[in-house]
Amino acid sequence: MLDGYHILTLTHRDAPLETLAHAIAPSEGAAHVLQNLKEQMGWSELLYLATCNRVTYVFYTQGLVNQNIAEQMLSVLQPELPEILVQKTATKMRLINGSEAVMHLLEVASSMDSLVVGEREIIRQLRQAYEQSRDWDLTGDHLRLLLGFTIETAKEIYTHTGIGRRALSVVALAFGEMLKTGLRPESRILMIGAGETNALFAKFLAKAKFTNVTVFNRTFEKAQLLAQANGWRAFPLDELAYFSEGFDVLVVCTGATQAIITPALYRDLLADENGKKVVVDLSIPHNVARETVDAFPMQYIEIESLKETANENLAYREQERDRAAGLIQDRILKFRDRWHERQVERSLAHIPEEVKAVKERAINEVFGKEFGLLDPAAQDLVQRMLGYMEKKCVAIPIKAAKAIALHGQKRQAKTVPQ
Repeated sequence: MLDGYHILTLTHRDAPLETLAHAIAPSEGAAHVLQNLKEQMGWSELLYLATCNRVTYVFYTQGLVNQNIAEQMLSVLQPELPEILVQKTATKMRLINGSEAVMHLLEVASSMDSLVVGEREIIRQLRQAYEQSRDWDLTGDHLRLLLGFTIETAKEIYTHTGIGRRALSVVALAFGEMLKTGLRPESRILMIGAGETNALFAKFLAKAKFTNVTVFNRTFEKAQLLAQANGWRAFPLDELAYFSEGFDVLVVCTGATQAIITPALYRDLLADENGKKVVVDLSIPHNVARETVDAFPMQYIEIESLKETANENLAYREQERDRAAGLIQDRILKFRDRWHERQVERSLAHIPEEVKAVKERAINEVFGKEFGLLDPAAQDLVQRMLGYMEKKCVAIPIKAAKAIALHGQKRQAKTVPQ
């Protein structure tokens, strides 16, 4: 069955981030360290996943797994780590076995166990972790089968539930509110600040193909870097007061501790235009003075007004988590079937070569003389007939074995109490 699958994991739910660091494989020589870990622990396959808030070791073994395995694993992984930290970290790690381990990995890939429910980044991280572990010769057929099924399941859950719908970040929500005003790709956008928040907002702008964007920042080099990456313009912040081209959208987020968009500066930036503008203020504290908001017609979008929407969206995703859990229960049964089918294929993997050898022996040895007397057309016909028979002879026992295995699984499922 699925008893060979196991997971040792430490996440943001279990311990603070400094504790997670004790369970991470050293970045230098990681391949060698993990190869040694796999060998010392007696695991036949290993997948290593490390993200900003999760460290997970998925391994496959037919051997016994004791409950103190975390301490043993950490001692091999981090031989320089003091014993007291090994014990402290080991007590925080979770050991998950068999079908529950498979279920946990499906939940991780579906972001049900993520810091932010519905965050799809974990799929890319899982796929990347598997490819790296495979390239380091850590994985094998059992984990290949599980990871393929896991990614497939995650995609199905994102398709058939709303767990990844409705934005949670204030930047995404602010951008969505901005789009509701009916802006065009050529709309004039002034971006004040080139820090992390505005850099993320810029990604949304670029993806939506906004082309007329001007970036101002106190450190000109940062503004220039952000602008050049998207074909926009950049200026030092101290030139903002002299900007006279007008704007349709003002996006503001700087590290200033007091408002920088005063009524006087805002009036100058309008360049004698009187229409209603869109102002996005993502700063804490606000960079747009309250007097400015009150004095001019604008669609004002700021963080506080978005928090309620973010909370509502989070509640919606949490509700969809229950639907996703139901899908995972169904998928576990499908994985059992797929795993059994794969074991049948593995056990019968020798049949194609053996049947091919029988065919070759028949032509070259048993009936070699008679075959040699045939004309080329007849030889070609015999070859094609035997090739056809070879394929059929290979398929028949494999198909029969799968049918028997599937029948056995159904009988077993009926006898297992729910």
